[in-house]
Amino acid sequence: METASPKPKAIGSVDLPGIRESVSRARSEVRAWLGADHPAIDDVVLAVSELVTNAIRHSDSACRDFIGLTVAATNEIIYVHVNDPGSLLSGPHVRKEVDAEDGRGLLIVREISLEWGTREHGHGLGRTVWCAIPAIPLFDDPPAPESPFK
Repeated sequence: METASPKPKAIGSVDLPGIRESVSRARSEVRAWLGADHPAIDDVVLAVSELVTNAIRHSDSACRDFIGLTVAATNEIIYVHVNDPGSLLSGPHVRKEVDAEDGRGLLIVREISLEWGTREHGHGLGRTVWCAIPAIPLFDDPPAPESPFK
């Protein structure tokens, strides 16, 4: 008999104004929620930074609108949800242009996440972009090679 995986527990949630300065605040909030010594802190902060930036730049948000950020976790996975007003013109997508100078946020999120996705909530109700990040990084940085000149 399989045991059900535990339901994610909310770690923190905040509504941020739809302005550039909110990206920095989002990173600070996540650091405070998870703690600087959490093994996945760098990946989670990077994902939050990319998703909040995208929400501000590519949704129909204005300075009077809010971007919602929620982080929840189990022992194995950290879930990041970013809610924005959505856009009538486009939706989140991974850029295919390899040489593009910007627009790589979702590519980064895709690479550091177990999975990611979007949910449209209906006309005028916004959207959620989310990702699931391993609570313990899957791979450690490889050790530096020893110098042959000892």
